[in-house]
Amino acid sequence: MKPLLALGFILCSFNLYAQAPTESYAEDSASVEQAGVPRGEVLKFTFENSRIFPGTWREYWVYVPAQYRPDQPACVYVNQDGIQWKAPTVFDNLIHRREMPITIGVFVMPGRVRSTQGDAALDRFNRSFEYDGLGDAYARFILEEILPEVEKQKTSDGRPLRLSKNGNDRAIGGSSSGAVCAFTAAWERPDAFSRVFSAIGTYVGLRGADRYTTLVRKYEPKPIRIFLQDGTQDLNIYAGDWWKANESMERSLVFAGYDVKHIWGEGGHNNRHGAAVFPEAMRWLWRDYPRPITAGRSGNQFLMDILIENSGWELVGEGYTQADDLAVNADGAVFFRDISQGSLYVVRPDGKLTKFPQKPKKTTATAFGADGKAKVLDTKLAANDLVVAHNGNSYVLAREGQVPAGKLYLVRPNGSKVVVDEGLAQAHGLALSPDQTQLYVTESASHWVWVFQVQADGTLAHKQRYGWLHVPDTHENAGAAGLQCDRDGRMYVSTLAGIQVLDQLGRVNALLPVPKGSVSEVCFGGPAFDTLYIICADKVYRRPLKVRGAQAFEPPHKPAAPKL
Repeated sequence: MKPLLALGFILCSFNLYAQAPTESYAEDSASVEQAGVPRGEVLKFTFENSRIFPGTWREYWVYVPAQYRPDQPACVYVNQDGIQWKAPTVFDNLIHRREMPITIGVFVMPGRVRSTQGDAALDRFNRSFEYDGLGDAYARFILEEILPEVEKQKTSDGRPLRLSKNGNDRAIGGSSSGAVCAFTAAWERPDAFSRVFSAIGTYVGLRGADRYTTLVRKYEPKPIRIFLQDGTQDLNIYAGDWWKANESMERSLVFAGYDVKHIWGEGGHNNRHGAAVFPEAMRWLWRDYPRPITAGRSGNQFLMDILIENSGWELVGEGYTQADDLAVNADGAVFFRDISQGSLYVVRPDGKLTKFPQKPKKTTATAFGADGKAKVLDTKLAANDLVVAHNGNSYVLAREGQVPAGKLYLVRPNGSKVVVDEGLAQAHGLALSPDQTQLYVTESASHWVWVFQVQADGTLAHKQRYGWLHVPDTHENAGAAGLQCDRDGRMYVSTLAGIQVLDQLGRVNALLPVPKGSVSEVCFGGPAFDTLYIICADKVYRRPLKVRGAQAFEPPHKPAAPKL
């Protein structure tokens, strides 16, 4: 092998819990240096200019295979906790045997915020914060900071490093917290990482990763292939049972249709078994390359009932400064406004987008009634949302000046107003059940969808927290905004975690990821009301579904009773 400029290894941070060294595993031939195999080089660097994890300093190593040529961007493997499992030797052998493509390895240490007191005080150790939490921060750190930094470097003989940007060409792996970190990066950015190696993965309650076994089952499947390893003697401590958590993770992935393989052993919380199976994992993850990895078919009945196979989100329009206020008429035409520009847009029943030729009156909420006319509220009421029932009664969520907690009004056909509720924190969206006997209200400052029973005179009763929403790890609330029901009684709620689909009992059964950007509004449109429209930041998207949206201007419809 060419002389290594540097080579780093790290022991798992849970060494104090490691089992006695009684484990013994056969060594794969790919883990042993072989005569006649071209050997790559390993370069060592440091990075301390992170914007995503401010103040951190870390080391990282770059493995460059001998076969690499800068005229062709290389595949990429990212590993947490530095170099593990004799990875450079394994890559030398597998690349030589063509059992994996020409791949540059990037081995990254967790960050440390160095002490200002030198040896008199401890550094801040950022490993758990970076690795164990959910959310896209670490994926962005790798994609926006580390990989661009790698491409600034050169090999010892002056070759520039060029990395593929295609997610099908990129894998990521790690052990313990580094494993769940690898999975999180792929889960958040399957467009950037499609292959995951997970050894003794920490899918337990350190910082919320125990939620994955549920989220995997509920989310629309993502194009990820994952190899899992664990042993029966893994940790069983305050945060959970690693062995049972890995078993549950594997069962969830299989249920959700993922391409997953597992190798279970009897070892403890160490890298011995992981090192033994690492070559096999790389062969399996890169098998049939360059065929793209595709999303599987979930066993989630809710997803099967609403999604059309091989049909995703389609861009309707983009570049809006402040898109808001989705509304649909009886023909299925969908309207929305660019508030700051004062412009009105309509997606006609044939799917074509048209900008309204005249700037509309500045409004805060729009809905269509049974008479086919648009009901528009002006800025004096400062409405967040408006729904008009078939009988002509309107329900309006209005802010009180700048105070987030506002009032819910009943506006009767004759124009009279009555306050029917007040005090919800940042109430945002309204929807009637298909039979128009329940009114649902989203509360952006919590993880709840509230429900009221509509009385014969239009007033509301029996207020209750009803729909329980998933909350992203990086937020204190679900950020629920718009919501709509379909004719079967499901609720579609726009949240920070995507579109959460609830059954009539208020349970989230499915989650639909949305294109990049937060989702704020949702409605059903199109001639058959079977196309879901959403607003994501400055863009509007649509997606055809198997279901038909319930429209408040239509006669009430009684859906089938829910399964209790």
